[in-house]
Order: sequence, then structure tokens, then C-alpha cells
Amino acid sequence: MDEARQADPRSGPPSPSASPPSASTALRRPHDYFRALRADLWTVAADPLPPLSRPRRLRWLPHVLVCAVALTLALAGTDEIKNSYHLASGLSTVLGFLQGGAVVLALRRPVPAWWLSLAVTAVSAEAARIAQDGVAYGVSVLPSPSPVSSIRPSWPWTSQGIMACAFVLFLLALRVPVRASIGVLTLTTLVTYFIQGVQGATAYSPTGLLAVLVFATVVLVGAALRGRREARTQLVEQASLTAEERARRTVLEERSRIARELHDVVAHHMSVISIQAQVAPHLVENPSEELRENLAGIRQNALEALTELRRVLGVLRSEDPQDPYGIGSGTGDAPDSPQPTLARLDALVENTRAAGLTVLTEISGDARPLPPGVELSAYRIIQEALSNALRHAPGSTVRVELTHFPRGVQVRVINSRPQQPVPPSPGAGHGLLGMRERAAMLGGTLVTSETSCGGYTVAAFLPRSRDQGPATGDDLPHPPGPRD
Repeated sequence: MDEARQADPRSGPPSPSASPPSASTALRRPHDYFRALRADLWTVAADPLPPLSRPRRLRWLPHVLVCAVALTLALAGTDEIKNSYHLASGLSTVLGFLQGGAVVLALRRPVPAWWLSLAVTAVSAEAARIAQDGVAYGVSVLPSPSPVSSIRPSWPWTSQGIMACAFVLFLLALRVPVRASIGVLTLTTLVTYFIQGVQGATAYSPTGLLAVLVFATVVLVGAALRGRREARTQLVEQASLTAEERARRTVLEERSRIARELHDVVAHHMSVISIQAQVAPHLVENPSEELRENLAGIRQNALEALTELRRVLGVLRSEDPQDPYGIGSGTGDAPDSPQPTLARLDALVENTRAAGLTVLTEISGDARPLPPGVELSAYRIIQEALSNALRHAPGSTVRVELTHFPRGVQVRVINSRPQQPVPPSPGAGHGLLGMRERAAMLGGTLVTSETSCGGYTVAAFLPRSRDQGPATGDDLPHPPGPRD
């Protein structure tokens, strides 16, 4: 009905509430534009020009060069203003050194330096125009040009003024946003147009167009360099964040892999408990009702725990059967295959030898039964160490040492210097993170270091039980000896 009433001319003019909202927005746009322009030209803060990072002895060289250029422009500008515009010596000196001082000020405050440079140009141009009109307010009357010479002085921008303002605009464009640089260039163009196009001076050669072209080129180059520097900084930051995220993701993936493996081990034991609880009543003649109830309760609890473990395991496992652990290992084992133990160490060594490495094994100590988690972690550490030797030390000789102690098992994998060129590897040390996670999870220790002959050593000690406390003495991985 409201739409019909607005469409009907008899309903009268629409109410104020029915006015389009874009009208108020359009009214606010000029105000917002001028507010942004004022922020760019008055409140833009820029950091001082930083020194060179290297070489250290020349870190302040850009500042020294800028100061030398400023002094040169100040002296040359004083001479040009005095000879071209025939102004008094005192006024010419003040204007020339203020123009050079704007270049020095641009090292720390580029926006005020631009204001100073523009003001000096406006004052010198106005003084030259007054001298042309023959008004002597601290200005000598400009003599009529010689009929022989057709060269007229540059106005409103002198050659030294163009160079000084170009330096200031370049330092400004390097350190302020592009919008501020465009605003500064626009206002400089408007001031130049007002002085040359509106006021004018017939006794001089106009340089406004040349100055604007030079300033536009300088601002474009400075803004491009600033954008390149910002892009490089963002790229470095993004690379750092990517590396941190990759390392964090690798740690989480390795923890998930460890959790899945341990869940498989626990699920196996829970299945055994369930079966034993089910079979136990048949092994006893005339079992009591209480025994039957207790065994049934044990079996029921084991089945419930096994169900929960399988539910968690189903969430954690990868959907790709060729990558059961979700980290691109590509082992080809199915997710439900039995987890490897140290009994499969010989097969692992044979596969590594077939890949081109010379692998020697040394097993010492009295072998005792180890918890499944300890055997699995020891196997995975050896597997990862051999994989690293294949990638980073082709053609080397690898020695795998497995030492059994009463408190646990020690693993050492030492490879010699690579005998073949090392191809570039996409890895970023994530395998070492996984090995450390495994050792820390079991309360063990892991040490990695380079050997004196150019090889690499991975040594780990895994205790039988986490409750045994930290390992001491011979249980700890020892650094490689001279034969390594």
C-alpha cells in the first residue's frame, strides 16, 4: 500500500522518511573527501628515513649525500634567485637556504618539508612578479631585458627549486601512502597553475609544465619503490607465517599419527581382554553366578571402551588408504594393518640397502619385552632417520645401533659424509619434529648433531615406563665418538 500511495500523484509529496538514503550519503561524500585530504596534508606522520642495514660503515651514507645535495642546492638557489629575479641579497639567501633546508627536513618530516618547499617557491615567484611590476618592497626594480639577449629567467619554478622540490617529493613518496602522494602532487599542480596561469608574468619563461612533469615522474617512481618495498616486507612476513604454520601443522599431524598408532595398540589389548573374559567361564567347572556377572561386566566394559576407541580412530585416520597417516608418507599400508615393531627391523634395513645405502646394524644388550608404544616409536625413529639419510646423504654408510638396557632401549643412527651430490629436498626438518614428539611422549630423550667427519647422528633413549623418571648415566644417548 505504501508503494501504491507513493505512485499515486493524489497522495501528495512523499514524506521525509521516504527520501532515498543515497542523498545523505552523497552530501557526506565531499565532506569525507576533504577530511581525508586534510588528514593527508596535515596529519600524515612518516618515520624518519632509516639508515642502511649494511654495510655497517656506510649506514649513514644516504643521509650525508642528501645533506650535501641540500647544501649545493641552497648555494646554487641563492645565486639563481639573486641573478635571475634581481632580489636583494638577504632575501635571496634566506629563500635559497630555506629551499635547501626543506630537503634536509624531508629526511625526518617529509610533509612539512613539502609545505616549506612550496611556500618558498610561492614567495620567490611573488617577489619576482612584484619586481617585474616595478614595485620596490625590499626588491630591486627588474631592468628591461637586453634586446640582444632573448633568454628570459625561469618562473615560477627555478631550476634549483625544481630539483629541491623533486628531492622532497621523492622522499615523501617513499614513506607516505599513495593517496597522500597524489594529494600533495595535486595541490602542487594547482598552486603552480594559479601562480603561472592566473597571475602570470610576461618577463619570464614559464616552467610550470616542466616542473609538474618532473614532479609527477618523481612521485610515480617513489610510490613504485614504496610499493615494492611493502610487497617484499609482506612476502617475508607471509613466508615466516607459512613456515610457522607448516611447522605447527606438522607437529599436530605427527601427534595425530602417534595417537592413532597408540589407539591401535590399546584396541588390540582391549579386544584380547574382551575375548578372554568371554572364554573364561567355559574354562571353569560350575562357575558361580558372581564370577559370570563379573566376567560379563569386564567384557561389556572392554567392548564399550573398544567402541569409543574405534570411533576416535575413525575420525583421526586419513581417507586416503595410500596415505594412512595423512602426512604424505606414502607407505602403502592399509590403515588397519598391524603396527610395525622392532621385529621388522631387518626388513626395513634391507629395503634401505636396496635403495642404495650401505647399512650396518649392531644390536647389543639383553633383549627384554618392550611395551608396544616403545617398540613402535623406536621403529619409527629408525625409519625416519634412514629416510633422512637417503635424502640428504646419498651414497653414505649408515650404522644402526640398538642397545637394550634394563631401563629402556637406546637407538642410534649415524651416517657418514655423502659420497654423491645432494639433490635439493623439499623437506623442512619436520621429521626431526616428529621424532622429538615421540621421544617426549614416552618420557625419553632425543639428540641430533653433526659429526666431525661431515655426517649426522640421531640418538634417542626410550624408557620402558614413563614412571621411571628421567634417564641417567649410561641410559642417556651419548655423543658420537671419534670413529663416527
